[in-house]
Amino acid sequence: MISNDLNIFLILLSAMMVNNILLIRFIALCSFFGISNSIKTSTGMGIAVIFVMVMATAVSWPVYHFILVPLDLIYLRTAAFILTIATFVQLEEMFIRKMLPSLYRAMGIYLPLIVVNCAVLAAAFLCIDYSLGFAKSIVYTIGVGSGYFIAIIMFAAIREVVDRAPVPVLFKGHPISFITASLMSLAFLGFKGLFGL
Repeated sequence: MISNDLNIFLILLSAMMVNNILLIRFIALCSFFGISNSIKTSTGMGIAVIFVMVMATAVSWPVYHFILVPLDLIYLRTAAFILTIATFVQLEEMFIRKMLPSLYRAMGIYLPLIVVNCAVLAAAFLCIDYSLGFAKSIVYTIGVGSGYFIAIIMFAAIREVVDRAPVPVLFKGHPISFITASLMSLAFLGFKGLFGL
């Protein structure tokens, strides 16, 4: 039991820090740079991505293992996962709009944008590629989503400070953002080799 708990913890830690979806794998950089102008919007996006990512994996995993594999339709997994994710996000958006209108207004455009966030699709693919069982896939996806959340919040906090800093004119805006993201990526590389991961 202890070794299984440790294994689950290492899966979570690896997905969150060691193989961070944004800073190590460089997936979903469009939302990383586009939405991280403030901590508030980054927080909303991070929470929404965690939720959608976990739910999309919870649906995509059985679709792959119980429909695509038995019917020998593995080559359709990209289309099936995209359809599953888009359908789930649409249903989630309709539910939130009807049941939680204040949350829907607060999230604004960020909820539908999750459909095109490649990190959600990448998490579903990685669970299949790593041959994880259903429970470990959910843990892994929680780690991936949490890593996304941590990275985008940190980046937004740094950007808010850097925007007020005396940065040379040539480096203002996107150049300093790319430099900041590069330095964060280098910092996350320090987690490589942690616990043998």
